[in-house]
Amino acid sequence: MPCEATAYPNIVARAEWLAERRKFLAEEKKLTRARDALNAARRRLPMVRVEKDYEFTGPDGTLSLLDMFSGRSQLIVGHFMFDPEWENGCPSCTHLADEISSGQVRHLRDGNTEFAYVSRAPLPKIEAYKARRGWTFPWYSSFGGDFNYDFHVTLDRSVAPPEYNYKSEEELAAAGMELKDGQSVELPGFSMFLRIEKEIFHTYSTYARGGEMIGGSHYMLDLTAWGRQQDFEDSPDGWPQQPTYG
Repeated sequence: MPCEATAYPNIVARAEWLAERRKFLAEEKKLTRARDALNAARRRLPMVRVEKDYEFTGPDGTLSLLDMFSGRSQLIVGHFMFDPEWENGCPSCTHLADEISSGQVRHLRDGNTEFAYVSRAPLPKIEAYKARRGWTFPWYSSFGGDFNYDFHVTLDRSVAPPEYNYKSEEELAAAGMELKDGQSVELPGFSMFLRIEKEIFHTYSTYARGGEMIGGSHYMLDLTAWGRQQDFEDSPDGWPQQPTYG
């Protein structure tokens, strides 16, 4: 029985391939420069002082958002979808968390930045799931608190007006995401915080596909107020200025 013909890609001589690759490199460089400009604009965004005293539960007991910094100046919080009624975490969040290695967390810490996941599930469920996956990054429970609602990753009309990815409930419904009465929805995201002594500032949050870039420490640092803290970056004059704490 004859095989069906195979559709091959465009095969060319090396010289022609090199010419096309150089043209494509020019487009890639445009994207790189556009990303650098976007990151520079992100570092100039205003920020909001965190006034509420959030409370979380970790392996060592109760802790605050300030405690979560572990003495560092920046904090990246991953909003891991894990409803209190679920026995397992969200598969999509799990896929991404598998790529958050201990090495990446170490490099973030070298950039004076802490990383932690937060979920609404009670700590015993989080700890059990974390152990099954073999993860070592910090992961805390916000069970019973306002944190997930205030940062718009748990939507429940009975608790707060639904908002996700900076869209109102009406805009979400128009986009096909309609919330039913009595429904509670868990959604993914990442939030970035800056600490100046004991004051905490919310600098940035990204949701939905905005989290796709997470996975490499440089891309994660791009989302923070200080960026990568490298000389090539276009940052405000005198920023960042590394503080020293006694």
